[in-house]
Amino acid sequence: MKMPFCNVLFCFALLSLLCSACRRPPESAASREGSFILGFSQIGAESAWRNYNTRSVQEAAGEAGIQLLYFNAEQKQENQIRAIRSFIAYQVDVIAFVPIVSTGWEHVLEEARDAEIPVLICDREISIHDESLYAGFIGTDSLQEGRSAAEFLIGRFNAEEMDRPVRIVELSGTEGSSVAIKRALGFREIIAKHNAKAALPEADLARFEIIFSASGDFLRSKGYELASFILENIDEFDVLFSHNDGMTLGAIDAMKEREIQPGTDIIIVTIDAEQAGINALRRGEVNFVVECNPRQGPEIMRLARFLAGGDRIPRITYVHGEVFSEDDDLSQIPPRGY
Repeated sequence: MKMPFCNVLFCFALLSLLCSACRRPPESAASREGSFILGFSQIGAESAWRNYNTRSVQEAAGEAGIQLLYFNAEQKQENQIRAIRSFIAYQVDVIAFVPIVSTGWEHVLEEARDAEIPVLICDREISIHDESLYAGFIGTDSLQEGRSAAEFLIGRFNAEEMDRPVRIVELSGTEGSSVAIKRALGFREIIAKHNAKAALPEADLARFEIIFSASGDFLRSKGYELASFILENIDEFDVLFSHNDGMTLGAIDAMKEREIQPGTDIIIVTIDAEQAGINALRRGEVNFVVECNPRQGPEIMRLARFLAGGDRIPRITYVHGEVFSEDDDLSQIPPRGY
C-alpha cells in the first residue's frame, strides 16, 4: 500500500533531522545561539486563511533561525496525534499544534509532559481536565468574534421598524472545534442579553431569533450546500451569520443562483476577513466582517523561544483582530494577503 505523499514528506524531514542528532550537543536548545527545534502540526489546508496561517509560521521560523519540523494533519485528529508522537520520539525542544477539535488530547499531552517537552496550543483551544499539560494558548478571541457579529446586528436592526423577531440562520464551523463553539456562544450571549431588554414593556427594540443552525465544516462547498437547503426549505429569514468567509462565499453563490441579492435581501455577517470576504463587503454582498487574524507566526516563535529556554508564558495570548462594516471607508482596507 502506498504511503500518502504528505506522510512521505514528513518522514523524509524527520529522517533528515534524526541524521543530524549525533551532532546535537547536550545543552539546552535555547543556549545554542538562540536556535532550537519546534515541531508544528497544522490541521490542514482547507482555506486561504489556513494556508496563510501556515506560511506565517514557516516564514517566522525562518526569520528567527528556528528549525521547524512541520506536519499537515489533513483534517484528521489521528494524523495529528501521530505527528505529535513523532515529535516526542525525536525529542524536539517545543511542540506547537492547531487542534482540529477541542477534546481527545489527554494521552498524547501526558506523553509530551513525561518527555519534558512543553506544548503550545495555537489558533484553536482545547478542553482538558489537567490544564498543566500544556504551557499556553496563542490565537484569536473566538468568543469576542461571535459577540462582535451580534453587536453589529443589534445596532443595524434597532434602526428599523420590525413587527416580528429578526430571523437568523447560522452556518457554524467544524463540530467540536473551539472556534465554532465559542463563536456560537459569544453570538448567543449578546443576543440573549439584548432580547431580555427588548422584552421590557417600555423597550422599543428589535428581537432576534436563531431559527436554523448547522455545521458547514468551514468549507465553501458545504456552505453552498447548506444555503441551498435553507433557501429551499425556509420561507423567510433576515440574516445569515456564517463562521467563516469560505462558507459565506458558498452561500452567496447559492443566493445568486436564485436571484436573491446577498447583503440586501439577506443581511450577511461573516468571520475571517480573507481578501475574498473583504471584496464581497465592497460589492455590498456582505454587511459586516469580523477579522480572525492568521498572522500568528511571529508570536508563536516568541512564545516558543521562552518555552525552549525553560521560561513560563501567559496562559492565554490573543492576537489583535479588527472589524469591517458596510458603513466604513472600505477603500482604506489594505490588501489582506490571503
